[in-house]
Amino acid sequence: MRLILNVIWLVLSGFWLFLGYLAAGIVACVLIVTIPFGIAAFRIGFYALWPFGRDVVRRPSAGVASTIGNVLWILLFGWWLILGHIATALALAVTIIGLPLAWANLKLIPVSLFPLGSLIVDADAYVPGSRIAA
Repeated sequence: MRLILNVIWLVLSGFWLFLGYLAAGIVACVLIVTIPFGIAAFRIGFYALWPFGRDVVRRPSAGVASTIGNVLWILLFGWWLILGHIATALALAVTIIGLPLAWANLKLIPVSLFPLGSLIVDADAYVPGSRIAA
């Protein structure tokens, strides 16, 4: 079932979201100082490309630096990526087949707002409450 959902996702919205994250990552890497944002954008972009079967968890060792970085991320990149997620979710919600995809798109919004200090893990391998290596 995950494979079917991922393929439908890839065709309908995943590829376009990936291109948005790729553009944000390239801009961030060109600006040198914001390379950590570029790495985060690439990581989320690959997650947006094939999201079913993976989850986002907060890294317990994330500190003040990731909080400050997340605020800068929202100001520089996050707001327009969120608009892309909302627009795609609305377009997907028009059809019955698109409803689970729209919901998955809305679930990507928190990691798009706060990418630093988050980890993307395989849903089958992660056990809630376990320690995640930094």
